Amino acid sequence: MIGKLDLYRVFSIVAKNNSFSRAAKDLFMTQPAVSQAMMQLEKELGTRLFNRTPKGVTLTTEGSLLYEYTNSALGLLDAGEEKLLEFKNLTTGRLKIGVGDTISRFFLMPYLEAFHTMYPNIKLQMLNGTTSEICNFIKSGEVDIGLCNFPIEDSTLQLTACTEVQDIFVCGEKYKTLASKSVSFEDLLKFPLIFLEKKSNSRKYVEDYLFARGICIEPEFELGSHDLVLDFARSNLGIACVTKEFSKDYLQRGLLYELTLTESIPTRSIGMCYLKSVPLSRAALKFVEIIEEKQERKRLNSRIIKKA
Repeated sequence: MIGKLDLYRVFSIVAKNNSFSRAAKDLFMTQPAVSQAMMQLEKELGTRLFNRTPKGVTLTTEGSLLYEYTNSALGLLDAGEEKLLEFKNLTTGRLKIGVGDTISRFFLMPYLEAFHTMYPNIKLQMLNGTTSEICNFIKSGEVDIGLCNFPIEDSTLQLTACTEVQDIFVCGEKYKTLASKSVSFEDLLKFPLIFLEKKSNSRKYVEDYLFARGICIEPEFELGSHDLVLDFARSNLGIACVTKEFSKDYLQRGLLYELTLTESIPTRSIGMCYLKSVPLSRAALKFVEIIEEKQERKRLNSRIIKKA
């Protein structure tokens, strides 16, 4: 079929013009070349496609049947080429992103805004999940890119750290006196603890860090969202483990108080991930570029401020 494609294109033009000579002009070919091409097609198909007359050519019954299908097929091919060009120029398409609510709200939004401003015709589809769920979305092809809590141990994924975040412990008014002194991890165990659910990657990171130091936590509350953790702490239900960068509003407004730990938990990262083995779509590549460019700009600005 692929080898005959040019022959079918010539056949379609000849059929439209009812003439080898007029078809030759449209195709920028010689008339003998067009005639030879049609003879080759007829030979390969084993049937006569044209009635040759001194005034030109007309389609045979078989030729008319073939023309109907050929014209439709070539039209679909042309439409497909146009669609590919639209995707290439990012005038159409879809970008599917896997991300959790908190990262979407506090990290992703500016990048989505920038991408949508540049490519308004690209449809954005967001799929919500935990880090492990998002990794599975990527592997199953449900999303192009994931924005997750690091660390992630998976050799099939390309991982790019974007920004560092700090895990801290906070409390409400009831436990405010704790914020005026240094608190050890052992001290924390004396109070009701509020954590994200076990399948959360950020929970696992803190839990593993504490376990390596001989601290085994048994939270009173295990919740499904960061906002709920903040609200439970604000309601004086216990001491909450939260991400500092995602809790600034509560801390700045005095709704929660950060505890000073005798040993700070090491920072971790939030970043992008996608399959190494599958090339990203053009839309996904552009989105990755936007994030990388903005992150690089932030790093440069930070260096300038430090030098000043």
